[in-house]
Amino acid sequence: MSPELLRASVSPAAPTEAAPLPRPVEGPDSEYGLLKEVLLASPRNLSIVPCNRVSEDALEKGQSSCSVTASRQHRDLVETLMAAGVRVRTVQPVADLPDLAFTRDTSLMTPWGLIGLRPGLAHRRGEVEVVLDTARGAGVPVLGRVERGSVEGGDVCLLRSGHLVIGVSEKRTTTEGARALGSFFEREGWKVTLVPIDPDLLHLDTHFCLADRDVALACVEKLDPAFVAMIRDLGIDIVPVRADEIASLGCNVLSLGRRRIISTGSAPRVDQAVRELGFEVLTVPLGEFTQCGGGVHCLTMPLRRQSAAL
Repeated sequence: MSPELLRASVSPAAPTEAAPLPRPVEGPDSEYGLLKEVLLASPRNLSIVPCNRVSEDALEKGQSSCSVTASRQHRDLVETLMAAGVRVRTVQPVADLPDLAFTRDTSLMTPWGLIGLRPGLAHRRGEVEVVLDTARGAGVPVLGRVERGSVEGGDVCLLRSGHLVIGVSEKRTTTEGARALGSFFEREGWKVTLVPIDPDLLHLDTHFCLADRDVALACVEKLDPAFVAMIRDLGIDIVPVRADEIASLGCNVLSLGRRRIISTGSAPRVDQAVRELGFEVLTVPLGEFTQCGGGVHCLTMPLRRQSAAL
């Protein structure tokens, strides 16, 4: 079995934020329900773009992208997902979109359909329409898109069924963009929490990721104290991640559900701590991507998960 290569289709413009919500689809309502289907994009045109602290440091050190290595690492990720029972859909590469592989930032699948997000950087805005057109062509229901401010998927966390968290740096995700995205969920009765984050850390998922309903990886010293208190009040245990480990994307993991996660293996100490909690940790080295500032969570956009409410 191989991943499904999706082709963009010509279709009408996406509905606006005010469009009525369709009946529920099997979209994710959490970050940890059993993962059934995911959207990735080919890394054929990946390059290190100096748009975050990690990628800037990589370029200063003289590092560069290797398309052959990136493709091999991406293929290993695809094979790991498929071996775990996840259906993989893949977007075709686009020559002038070097960051397209980081599909998480482009869009968000909700229980009611796919929402196009609005990246804060101009060179990434074109990725959204590519993903939305591709999704429509594959029969994925498109709910609408964010048209105000900016919001990127790495800052979005489906903390619980009924509770959305959005990290706000005012650089990659702004308050205006976060509120625009949150409005989709508030109409369905969800609670929406906006969390201030340090813009130097790029996205919330570089220093906070859920491994399961009751376990999170987090660099507490870099997080807002009120947010940390809320997490603990919800009964979520925190696996501590050091600042040097978040720099290597050691906190950026993907939950497969059923106490399984995928990690890049860049923070062995963290991986071992998670294993000691009874998790299966699947490691996929992704150095070509982490030097660009993104890990496995960034490279994957879940399309279907088992509901956390079940």
